[in-house]
Amino acid sequence: MKKWVLTRFGAAKDSFVMEEGPDPVPGAGEVLIKVSHSGINFADIVARNGLYDEAPKPPCVIGYDVSGEVVALGAGVTDLVVGSRVLALTRFGGYASQVVVPRSSVTAIPANITQEQAPALATQACTAWHCSRELVQLHAGDVVLVQAAAGGVGSMIVQMAKQRGCFVYGTASTAKQSFLRDLGVDRPIDYTRENFKDVILSGPHKHVDVVFDNLGGKGFKQGMATLGPCGKMVCYGATEQIKASKNKLYLLPLALGFGLFSPIPLLMQSKAILMVNMLVLADNKPQLFQSYLKAVAEMAEEGTIKPMISKVFPASELAEAHVFVESRQSTGKVILSWQ
Repeated sequence: MKKWVLTRFGAAKDSFVMEEGPDPVPGAGEVLIKVSHSGINFADIVARNGLYDEAPKPPCVIGYDVSGEVVALGAGVTDLVVGSRVLALTRFGGYASQVVVPRSSVTAIPANITQEQAPALATQACTAWHCSRELVQLHAGDVVLVQAAAGGVGSMIVQMAKQRGCFVYGTASTAKQSFLRDLGVDRPIDYTRENFKDVILSGPHKHVDVVFDNLGGKGFKQGMATLGPCGKMVCYGATEQIKASKNKLYLLPLALGFGLFSPIPLLMQSKAILMVNMLVLADNKPQLFQSYLKAVAEMAEEGTIKPMISKVFPASELAEAHVFVESRQSTGKVILSWQ
């Protein structure tokens, strides 16, 4: 098989080497997949920069999600068929033409979803499901703020929030404003020209019920300021930390940007801060994650969510795919094709 090996931390063009290796063999309870497409996630950028403590150390293969066909089944796996189309969470190892994953990390691809689209249903859609269905219960009329609403997770959260009848504020750059409107965002916010906190506090709602935040730093602090009574802050990333990888002087402002807070005001206002690490969830509650995979696959099959694909790169252009994601030009999922 072929695999992209992360040999060092740093710039994408200097960090990866394509290698040939033996085909993996599934053990008990595992599935061998011939990969057609690998997903590119912002977490991959974080890992490549040496900022993801849970990632293996170089040399290693990163990558969190894939789609493809079942090649072989390990002992005890009786509910899948060789040759069937599947998508899977890989928990690293996804940048390869073949992967072995636990059965709990695999589900069938809906008939109306292509293998190219399918990786968006693994990491991104499952994160969106956990954030907007498990950690909070969205109700009709709720007002929510989705940071980076044009991204892979953000675009899924928007769709799930609109399905529940929420009013959605969504942030993105100038070039992505029409994408947000087409996605269903009620009030797109151009963060290059507007301060989202000011827009919300001066708007008709005066506050939001839930903030979905993947920025961290100052964005977290400002997001907390928009929460009304009984509000919830759901954090599933800290993209601002990438700046710290390029300039260590940014580490202190990043930490201070979160602000200092006491649990007492949260208690008095019945507010909550909820933190998400999907890899920890997949590791410690695999059956719960399996239920998420099935749920988002059913939603895609019903057409209630649509995987948003930004761009597909051939497998030979991994570095270019990383640069594209890191530049924040993407809207939705970025895909690496092994076909």
